[in-house]
Amino acid sequence: MGKHISIPTGGTQCIGAYLAQAADKPKGGIVVIQEIFGVNAHVRSVADRFATAGYTAIAPAFFDHLETGVELSYTDEGMRRGRELIGELGLDRAVEDLASAAQAIASAGRIGTVGYCWGGTVALLAAIRLGLPSVSYYGARNAPFLGETLQAPVMFHFGENDTAIPPEMVAKHRQMLPQMDVFSYPGAGHAFNRDIDPSHYHQASAELAWQRTMTFFDRYVANA
Repeated sequence: MGKHISIPTGGTQCIGAYLAQAADKPKGGIVVIQEIFGVNAHVRSVADRFATAGYTAIAPAFFDHLETGVELSYTDEGMRRGRELIGELGLDRAVEDLASAAQAIASAGRIGTVGYCWGGTVALLAAIRLGLPSVSYYGARNAPFLGETLQAPVMFHFGENDTAIPPEMVAKHRQMLPQMDVFSYPGAGHAFNRDIDPSHYHQASAELAWQRTMTFFDRYVANA
C-alpha cells in the first residue's frame, strides 16, 4: 500500500520514510514511531493499517542518520544493535525528525503520533515538545519526562506482564498524569502489539488497544 520517500531534517541530511496514504480525503495524519528495530515489516504494516482507517501515515527512518535501511531481527543481536543505535541517535534528534515527518504530511490535516517501546517515549516527547496528540505503547523510557508539561493529550498502553515496565512505573504514570488515560492489559507483556512476533503478540490486548487508539485519534486529530 505504501511507498518509500525521502524527507528533509533539521540538518543537511535527508532521511527515508515509509508513507501510507489514505484512499480518500484523509481524516488527518499519523506519525508512526518505530521500536528499536527500524522501519521494518511490522512498522510498515502499522502505517498501512492507519491508512486503511483513513489517516495518512508516515514512519520516519530515524536510523538513516547512522546507517541506511536498518531492519533488525527480534533476536538478542538485533536488540543489542538497536540499543546501540538509539543510544547514538539520542532522543532530541528523534524529536526533530518527528517534526520533519509531521511537516511532510501536513497537507493531511491535524497530525498525531503513535510510538512503540522506544518510540513510545518519543511519542510522549512529541506531546510535550511539539504539541501533537500522541499514543504511547509500552514506553519504557517515559519516567524522566512525566513531570514535564504536556502541550497535547497522551494515551498510554502497558502490558501487565511487561518485565521491562514494572507495575510501580505504570502507577507513576497515573500519579503524575491523572488527567490522561493509562491503560494496562492483563495477560500482555512487552511489545504485545507486535503481531508478526508470536512470542510477544497478545491479540485480545492489541485489538482493544487499537480500538482505544482509534477513538483517541478520531477525537483529537480527525475532529479537532
